[in-house]
Amino acid sequence: MKLLSLNLGRPEAVDYTDQAEGVTGIHKRPADGPVRVAAPGPKGVGGSGLAGDAVCERRHHGGDDQAVYAFAREDLDDWERELGRPLSSGMFGENLTTEGIDVSGAKIGERWRIGSELVLEVTSGRIPCLTFQGHLGEKGWVRRFTQKGATGAYLRVIEPGEIRAGDPIEIVHRPDHEVTAALQFRAVTLERTLLPRVLAAGDALHPETRETALRYVEKYGGH
Repeated sequence: MKLLSLNLGRPEAVDYTDQAEGVTGIHKRPADGPVRVAAPGPKGVGGSGLAGDAVCERRHHGGDDQAVYAFAREDLDDWERELGRPLSSGMFGENLTTEGIDVSGAKIGERWRIGSELVLEVTSGRIPCLTFQGHLGEKGWVRRFTQKGATGAYLRVIEPGEIRAGDPIEIVHRPDHEVTAALQFRAVTLERTLLPRVLAAGDALHPETRETALRYVEKYGGH
């Protein structure tokens, strides 16, 4: 398991985002050298956890619980075959393009050590947005990505550190519950009856998902 590519985005003006200034940092490009990763601060204030990486729409992206976004190279390869076009690492807006690890199958609260210092914790899957669709240039992309369910994973920073492409990834903690990033994603999108199950992930769960699940249980019960 390793970090195949480490990707950073700069603000770019585009015509497919509703961000107030019309800019996005979704177009990530591989970084040559090491990058410092640390908790960026609360959502709405903090952006990316990676130094030099832009998060322009902070209403929905960035912050401590979405500090880093990871996507598996294997899933990019699968989309390449399905779409019939090459997809470079970073094309899905991911900071970390991984190799040899099931990112969507990672459990909420699972911790990864990357390199010698950095420790990250999985918090949730990634909800696709219209900026993502515009960036890809694929009609119906939000629906298509959602139905496939290979969502990748957002992570929070537990221990800051420097990383670079080629660093090994080690799973240093894997919880004993069943709540994966993919299950959490399905629960907040297509199968809301799954919401009670995601509460098994406890405090590691993204707080927005936890609030959604608690409201669901209060209204409909735990089944």
